[in-house]
Amino acid sequence: MSGVIVTNPPKASLEDVDALAGFGVATVSEAMGRTGLLGPGIRPVQQGVRVAGTAVTVLSWPGDNLMIHAAVEQCGEGDILVVTTTSPCTDGLFGELFATALRQRGVRGVVLNTGVRDTQELRDMGFAAWSRAVSSQGTVKATGGSVNVPIAIDGQVIRPGDVILADDDGVVVVPRERVRETAEKSGAREAKEAATRAAFVAGQLGLDRYGLRDTLKRLGVEYRTYEEYEESAP
Repeated sequence: MSGVIVTNPPKASLEDVDALAGFGVATVSEAMGRTGLLGPGIRPVQQGVRVAGTAVTVLSWPGDNLMIHAAVEQCGEGDILVVTTTSPCTDGLFGELFATALRQRGVRGVVLNTGVRDTQELRDMGFAAWSRAVSSQGTVKATGGSVNVPIAIDGQVIRPGDVILADDDGVVVVPRERVRETAEKSGAREAKEAATRAAFVAGQLGLDRYGLRDTLKRLGVEYRTYEEYEESAP
């Protein structure tokens, strides 16, 4: 497998990235029309952490982390490393030594469509990681791949410079051209949710606030007393 290392790809501005970091993954995905989510198989190795950054993408051979070494050189302040392989792989391609090198370059975290190891060490050092598996299985450094090219994880295309937002709920990718727009829509959505939360605290039901009684009626769902239900039961 040959490959390419692309240098200096376009990126979303860190100002816009940091604005987006104020919102949760669910809110941002909803603001984009329920799009951009990586699948539920990508899970955090820590809890209570949210990061946002610009993607440095890696396409590697299964069981081989050579291109992660190559990608470290391409990483800088505010980036998130995003790794996938040419076919499914759960080997531990990433661990504490990589995290140490990336932290020195200002990288905010890693998202792996593979395995990760040294999870306790990653938590202890506060380096955020999301992965498809946790595995102690080691790797080789023998096959070429690519850095900073478009990759796909769970049907979502991730380009270098797109924004990755990750928290306890999962990971979402935001196209670099849509970051500011998405942050604005996320803010509007949070304001709307705050009003709904206040209404629920005051006792209003979702059935009434969302107009769902008419939906139930349209779908033919009926209200019956217990006695009526018992009498109609076969």
